[in-house]
Amino acid sequence: MNSNLNLYLAAENLGSFLNARHAQLVTAESCTGGWLAQCITDIAGSSAWFDRGFITYSNASKVEMLNVQNNAIEEFGAVSSEVATQMLQGALQNSLADYALAITGVAGPTGGTAQKPVGTVYIGWQKRAESAIVTLEHFSGNRQEIRRQAVYKALNLIPTE
Repeated sequence: MNSNLNLYLAAENLGSFLNARHAQLVTAESCTGGWLAQCITDIAGSSAWFDRGFITYSNASKVEMLNVQNNAIEEFGAVSSEVATQMLQGALQNSLADYALAITGVAGPTGGTAQKPVGTVYIGWQKRAESAIVTLEHFSGNRQEIRRQAVYKALNLIPTE
């Protein structure tokens, strides 16, 4: 099965889960640059369950659009569990959604460090009024492959059973 079909099926499954609960989703993306939202909006009828997406590639946009605290970025870095958690919270605060997905990472080929090498990605989800759940992933491959893996993981992160 090709990877585009995998992304489509994962988005379709997530949509079915949300639709069955009459729930809305918001996304907050950094390193994936809107790819997650694109996969979601590739699904016909996704407007019934997708509220909006934030592409916050720069640190300034994370602060401005998602209320991420500058001190969190300075202390932990934009690629961190703390920032991913604040992205989730900000996305929910600035939307009508019931669930949020967030992605922040180093897709490469440059930008990695010894502590956060290329392929380091934090992906999280949160249901409104509940705690955020953020996972640390280490993907391999080129920029496109890392981003694709991050999107696929995000689409499958919310438990749908």
